[in-house]
Amino acid sequence: MTELNQIYKCNVCGNMVEIVHTGAGQLVCCGKPMELNKANEQEASMEKHVPVVEATVEGIRATVGSIKHPMEEKHYIEWIEVIDSGEVARKYLKPGDEPVAEFCLPGDNVEVRAYCNIHGLWHR
Repeated sequence: MTELNQIYKCNVCGNMVEIVHTGAGQLVCCGKPMELNKANEQEASMEKHVPVVEATVEGIRATVGSIKHPMEEKHYIEWIEVIDSGEVARKYLKPGDEPVAEFCLPGDNVEVRAYCNIHGLWHR
């Protein structure tokens, strides 16, 4: 059984999906089951991946890492996402961008996730 907002990735072609409606079936891509990406929340490497969240006048600002994550061609944050009371907001990033996103959400009960192209899914 899938759960709302789970992230699955195809290990063959790289397709990624987020569950927006739960079901009992298995997710398959390229003829193989897709892999569930479970979010990390503790650093195990020199890079910083855990999102840091701060309140702003209009909502919240999420920065990936207490020391900003590298945003190089071969190693970068692909997206930052906020889930707040069932509402989902996401910002897509590319190499050279700042690993920062601002969202106009109240931030009272938020989950913030970020996806590193090398080290996978992280959350706070």
